[in-house]
Amino acid sequence: MTRKSTVFLSAIAAQSAVLGLLLLHAAISTRTHPPELTEKRALVKALHLTDLCLFTEARYTRHLSQADLSTPFQDHPISLEHFPSGSFLGAPENIRNINDELD
Repeated sequence: MTRKSTVFLSAIAAQSAVLGLLLLHAAISTRTHPPELTEKRALVKALHLTDLCLFTEARYTRHLSQADLSTPFQDHPISLEHFPSGSFLGAPENIRNINDELD
């Protein structure tokens, strides 16, 4: 019978190896397919596509570039943040600079 710590460390080592292989594959794919990436960047810029959807909980965390200052408080002006993803992300750069522009 094997120790639980041996099984755990083996699982961590295997997952680390898989993660390393995935990162290596991403680095190689980026170098070998630059024309496709250039075309995709041009398409995203031409169509003004929004950010990647990272969280599915609240609409102000789905697309960060589409959020405004009052969206997290849409239920009540002094309501607390009740979605965990709202605590992981700060406001987008264009929203953070609004107060600087108003001064």
